[in-house]
Amino acid sequence: MLDRLLVAASDSTDPFGSIKDFFHSSTWHFVVLMFWFFLVVVWLSCAYWVFKDARRRIDDRIVIVVAVLTGLVFGPFGLFVYAILRPPEYLEDARERELELRMLELRLDGEEHCPFCKTPVKDDYLVCPHCMRRLREVCSSCHRPVEPGWRICPYCERQIPQEQTFGLEIG
Repeated sequence: MLDRLLVAASDSTDPFGSIKDFFHSSTWHFVVLMFWFFLVVVWLSCAYWVFKDARRRIDDRIVIVVAVLTGLVFGPFGLFVYAILRPPEYLEDARERELELRMLELRLDGEEHCPFCKTPVKDDYLVCPHCMRRLREVCSSCHRPVEPGWRICPYCERQIPQEQTFGLEIG
């Protein structure tokens, strides 16, 4: 009997009894399940973000698959590795930069081309000699060629009328 009283007294005086009870409760079980759920969600989110970003930065499908598998297998650590090793610019930006470089190279060649038939023309041509389409108008004041988008002649400061006939065939 004395043993029972000592055991009962030791259970009621256990300072960690309430903590032990909490770790055996359904609340603790719910917290653990939510932790695992959020861990899985973060893990899959890392792989999804790697996939979305890699599609915009990488042209090779095999490299995209490797990047996504890295994000899927290693989770946040894989995301960190991908963020370090990924290409610095998007494919769209790289293509746009290449087009701009090509345009600059064409301008630096010194040859201008007809916008209609792509025949080389000079800066002061008013009409394309190949397709006979009007490339520029002539300023009514100083008789120098003016570009289609100009609203004022840069040589004599005279306003250019807006009813221009650019692109029409001559004669």
